[in-house]
Amino acid sequence: MLWTSWLVLLLCWGTTSGEQQADGSDGTPARARADIHRQRSPPPVEPLDFGFVPAAVYDTHAYYEPGPIGILFHMVHAFLYVIQPNPFPKDMIVKVIQQNMGGIKLEEWRKWIYYEVGFLTCATIGITLVVLIPIIGLCFCVCRCCENCGGEMHQRQRKNADCQRGFYTASLVATSIFIILGVLIAYAANHNVTTQIKSTRRLINTNLRDLKTFANNTPAQVEYLTAQYTTAKNKVLSDLDNIGPLLGGRIHSQLEKEVVPSLDTALRMAGAMRETKEALENVSSSLEVLQEGTAKLQASLSGERASLSNTLSDPACTNGAVSQTCNTIRSTLSQLGINADFSMLPDLSHALANVNTVLKTDLSNIVQKGYSSFNDTPKLVHEQTKNIVSGVKGMLDKIGTEINSFSKMFPVEASLVNFTNFLTKGQKNIESYYPQVDQLDFYRWIGCVAALCMVVLVLAFNSLGLLCGACGYDKQATPTTRGCLSNTGGNLLMAGVGFSFIFAWVLMAIVTTLFVVGGNIEKLICEPLANRQLFKIIDTPFLVHPAKKNFLPGMLFQNPNIDLTLGSMYRDCHENNGLYHSLQLETMFNINSFLNRTVYNKDLANVFESVRVDLQDILLLEQAGRDNLINFANSGVGEIDYEAYLAEVNKGVTLVDLLSFSTDLEAQADQLPRGALENALKGHASSIRQIHREQVVPMLQAMSTLSQSIKQLQRMSSDLPVKVTNILSAIDAAEYLITHNASHVVKRETKVFTQSLEGYFKQYTVWVKNSLTAEVAQCKPISNIVDSMEIVACSFIIDSVNTFWFGLGGCCILLIPSIIFSVKLAKYYRRMDTEDVFEDMGNTGNPGEHMCDIHGDLAVVRYEQCFCLHACRGVTWWRDVLQSL
Repeated sequence: MLWTSWLVLLLCWGTTSGEQQADGSDGTPARARADIHRQRSPPPVEPLDFGFVPAAVYDTHAYYEPGPIGILFHMVHAFLYVIQPNPFPKDMIVKVIQQNMGGIKLEEWRKWIYYEVGFLTCATIGITLVVLIPIIGLCFCVCRCCENCGGEMHQRQRKNADCQRGFYTASLVATSIFIILGVLIAYAANHNVTTQIKSTRRLINTNLRDLKTFANNTPAQVEYLTAQYTTAKNKVLSDLDNIGPLLGGRIHSQLEKEVVPSLDTALRMAGAMRETKEALENVSSSLEVLQEGTAKLQASLSGERASLSNTLSDPACTNGAVSQTCNTIRSTLSQLGINADFSMLPDLSHALANVNTVLKTDLSNIVQKGYSSFNDTPKLVHEQTKNIVSGVKGMLDKIGTEINSFSKMFPVEASLVNFTNFLTKGQKNIESYYPQVDQLDFYRWIGCVAALCMVVLVLAFNSLGLLCGACGYDKQATPTTRGCLSNTGGNLLMAGVGFSFIFAWVLMAIVTTLFVVGGNIEKLICEPLANRQLFKIIDTPFLVHPAKKNFLPGMLFQNPNIDLTLGSMYRDCHENNGLYHSLQLETMFNINSFLNRTVYNKDLANVFESVRVDLQDILLLEQAGRDNLINFANSGVGEIDYEAYLAEVNKGVTLVDLLSFSTDLEAQADQLPRGALENALKGHASSIRQIHREQVVPMLQAMSTLSQSIKQLQRMSSDLPVKVTNILSAIDAAEYLITHNASHVVKRETKVFTQSLEGYFKQYTVWVKNSLTAEVAQCKPISNIVDSMEIVACSFIIDSVNTFWFGLGGCCILLIPSIIFSVKLAKYYRRMDTEDVFEDMGNTGNPGEHMCDIHGDLAVVRYEQCFCLHACRGVTWWRDVLQSL
């Protein structure tokens, strides 16, 4: 049908596209490609969320748990395994099918006979019983009519008669109990068929409903697959709209390894210029302070030294003890002088003027322009790829239109409507047969119950015979004087024997027929279907025709060479996979080629490959900045005599520590007698402290500032021309990289970007493939149909039929011992015509045994002597016999 082909083709379209060609097909050497891969692997593509395909919910649960009757089923299976333990004859069946039953050799027949030997043996026994039972029954009846075979109404008196009667009674009761069990088993199986036939309707309804769900849900699933192309397309369009930050950002991140460090060094050099200026200013101001302070301190120390010398010229110092102290003080007056001379240090005004001239050009601003120019790479990429982005958008819209057009190419809606109508009509047709099925099942149920009633009738006669015989039996009564109730029990037992002969062969014929048919169906169909060996027969290559390899694809697609088997299809459907994967529909329509032509075709790939980015407009450092750096290197900062400055700074301000000197002076003054000399010396000590506090301390602070600034200048000016040259070389190298050697970086990052765009389409195609494999058009209803057929045919019907013949067959077998025990037991219950009697002859005391016939219904008993010699008996035994007579 055409609509089925349309439906199959629509299910086909969403599979994954073929794998893209391997990188390096343009002739790039493998080693170079490996080096590139080692240098930088492409970043992982952002995963896309395509959501979940609308799932179909199926109602059929193709699973059957028989419940308590399952125990009987297992018993029957075990019995059949004992009868037929041979493995499934797959090879023999295949040969029979391939030879079309026309050329089966004798050896093959022997194999089949060997395989069926168990069934053949049991069937032979059954047929033999069917034939012999009526014959034996007829012979038995004729024989008894001739007063043979127990037909003679005479019962021999035996010593163990009670034991025999008890044994036969117990045996018949036990046999009847087992027959009742067989009847119950057969009735349970018969009733189970009727019950499960009603459950079959539920399976049929749910399977048909699942097929409708399958048909109605599939278009929505396919439409969802086509709609999700928009997700991949929108992501690609979003990345194209942000190509500046994405592609430009990648290019920027790769080039910044070389560019940013060079600009950072230039920016640090601009900061060094400002610090140099500050250090030079600090040196100049500190040097000025030190020079002025040195002159002032020199004058103050000279005046203090002269004044102290005049004080020591006092006549009081000529005294013996005092003169020694005065001489000591006088010897230290030479220490009151300056140590460092800052007036001879070189002037730094020229270097400071040069630095100020250099700083008139804002190098930091120039470097920031370089940063800004380099950071504008994403914007530059966006401007240069604007036309390509617009072209790609148009191509993606066209691809989306093609996909939507393809999905609407087939009249799926009309086809599914026809399919749904077909299912609805089929369901109505099936439901129209339900009354006939129920009627036939009723007739079947009546027939099986009628067969069981035959056995029940025999059981009824046996039970009534046992009941009447046991209740009416009197130990004191002789065989000819037994009561009516006991005689009735015996007659009922014989009636049961008669009906057993009448019905047993009919029941055995039914059992044999059902056994042969049901047992072989169980072993040759149900068991292989349960373990899926039956599929292996159907999937055997070249089974149907020597030129047709596989049966299923030849029937579905008229192409028997497709590697599709019924077993693989069933497994996939049982796992609820998609129909596209289960039927291997890619052999009919290869969606890979379609997606290669549409989703990511060569034209789109060529557009992506044509992306070119030119970075020659990027300028990292203007010429003014270069000149500024060169002028700073030539500013004279590096020519300053830093050693001279450090030498003067390290000398100290005065020759001696004025505080220590004043302290010592006061200590020596304390050694003098109190008076004017002591007070004068202490006054000089106080003046020296004041000089230290007011003049030396500010000079020390200025010297510290001068020392730090000189050291800073010395550190920054060390190899300054070399540093500037290195900065300029690094910037030149970075600009050369951008303008000349950045093409390979651009190509590599462009390739990574296009691979990410391609990755979105690959995600879509992989998602489509996975969805088709596991989610779209899930063919669970197909496997459910197979499983439901197995449940109905095997679990519902065959297992019940086999259980029925199993129970009924047991009843038939047990009827044989029932016949024997009933005939034997009836002799003890029925009223006899004659019986055995015994009398004592002679008075000598020697016992003698005489047996005579007693004819029933006689008032006078005539004793006839019988000359039968026996072994000697005790007197007691004779007395008991005579008393009983």
